[in-house]
Amino acid sequence: MKKYILISILALFGIRSEAQTTIPKHEVRAVWITTIGGLDWPHSYAKHGSSIEKQQKELCNILDRLKAANVNTVLLQTRVRATVIYPSEYEPWDGCLSGNPGVSPGYDALKFAIDECHRRGMELHAWVVTIPVGKWNSYGCRQLRKWYPSLIKHIGEDGYMDPESDVTADYLANLCGEITRNYDIDGIHLDYIRYPETWKMRVSRERGRKYITDIVRRISAEVKSQKPWVKMSCSPIGKFSDLSRYSSNGWNAYDRVCQDAQGWLRYGYMDQLYPMMYFKGNNFYPFVADWSENNYGKTIVGGLGIYFLSPREGNWTIDEIRRQANVLRQFGAGHAYFRSKFFTDNTKGVYNVIKDESDPYPALIPPMNWISDVKPDPPTALRVTSAEGEGTMLTWTKGVDNSGAGRIYYNVYASRTNPIDINDARNLVAVRIEEPHLTFGTETADGMNFAVTAMDRYGNESSPLLSYINDERKPSVKQGFPRLIRNDGQYLEVPDNSTILDAQYIIIESQFGNIIDSHKYANRIFIGNLPNGIYVIRSLNKKKVTHNLGTFMIKRNDNI
Repeated sequence: MKKYILISILALFGIRSEAQTTIPKHEVRAVWITTIGGLDWPHSYAKHGSSIEKQQKELCNILDRLKAANVNTVLLQTRVRATVIYPSEYEPWDGCLSGNPGVSPGYDALKFAIDECHRRGMELHAWVVTIPVGKWNSYGCRQLRKWYPSLIKHIGEDGYMDPESDVTADYLANLCGEITRNYDIDGIHLDYIRYPETWKMRVSRERGRKYITDIVRRISAEVKSQKPWVKMSCSPIGKFSDLSRYSSNGWNAYDRVCQDAQGWLRYGYMDQLYPMMYFKGNNFYPFVADWSENNYGKTIVGGLGIYFLSPREGNWTIDEIRRQANVLRQFGAGHAYFRSKFFTDNTKGVYNVIKDESDPYPALIPPMNWISDVKPDPPTALRVTSAEGEGTMLTWTKGVDNSGAGRIYYNVYASRTNPIDINDARNLVAVRIEEPHLTFGTETADGMNFAVTAMDRYGNESSPLLSYINDERKPSVKQGFPRLIRNDGQYLEVPDNSTILDAQYIIIESQFGNIIDSHKYANRIFIGNLPNGIYVIRSLNKKKVTHNLGTFMIKRNDNI
């Protein structure tokens, strides 16, 4: 028996305010899930069957909450402090899972988390803490010191990998390569990829930046050589450098800790940046603009310090986070929340604000068109069935991946208008579906129009397969565009190119199939030379495939 994703169609009929029309269709909405000490997860140890199930259920509950708030990216702490949450040939198990460092919890936590995120249509990025390796006598640090005696530097009570050593770059590249090779991850997210602020610099800042950049370059090269669609990202200090009118007050990425994060975007080593913008006022807003203006066509996701909402941390008001999220959106940036527990615990109502006000419906991850911009072929043979008490079921034939990444996802749109505007985020109802079918609860969707697109692992989306539902007295499905296309007797208004299968030409036919005229595709076609009558309009794409777009009628009053 097929398993269908169940979503309620009631959301499709909800009233959406005009203010929400500015919410973008493409936007990263992320949350950091911290595993060190079980801060966010897990809050119990896995030692046997029932305790494993308890630990896994806790993660599923967190993911359900994130999905309900339309979070689309999970940054899961995977390398903790020279320890990991998966079986590795390089480093031992972290103790957060079993309660004992070096001891397996009895299951692969990273694989489980990936599968559960993908089941909910969310991406999972493996969060890798790079330079710090924990307390000097902690299990992970001791093991690493045993294998590489001269690599680990002792600063205060902690150990750090030497950023000036080639061994550090090789080791971290191999570790990230292992994760990429063995797991179906969507991203590698580097944390603390910088000099420790307590490091006594014996080289120039320029030289220090070259050392850190070389580590980033080698990690990126290893990851991309295996799976170029895996997103490379990091979380730099929230202020890149001093601005002409605003000082970073001595705490910035570029000068203080040698993170040339904007350069990593420019060089192609990073696809996304998650600057840790845990500040207020002029320490936040001018620096948002700086990140946005220097994104080099890549994705900026502002990290919001929602932990400051806690009275113990900073006692910020919820309005501060609301303003910051809005400003990030105005600058075309996504938003990420540090950290998960403060978000899902609804600290000062932050969960409700994001779920109900900021992100009331899903969003797609911005495509990595700087790596690949080849669209997949659209799905075909959309079938919609609806019955009282059984709900509405959509099925379709799989699309074709043209990118070489080997996987296709599907996005579903619904609206009472036809054709559906797939660029309107309000029409997006289900994202990143892995199988070619979807079921909407137990309600029928009479009068609702649907569209399905295929999407590859780079985020490139196909043109839509369009349909609307009918009752049993009419044909069960109809594909295409409105049967009557608007004109004023002189010009014909043609549907947007993105919705008609990459059309290159427009063909006008008589009712009997004779070609009357042809035009290179344009939104307005001159028809003033045609006599009154009824005509058929078709598209022609580069593969010489035609599609019936509908009909139009010319009825002029020649006496005027």
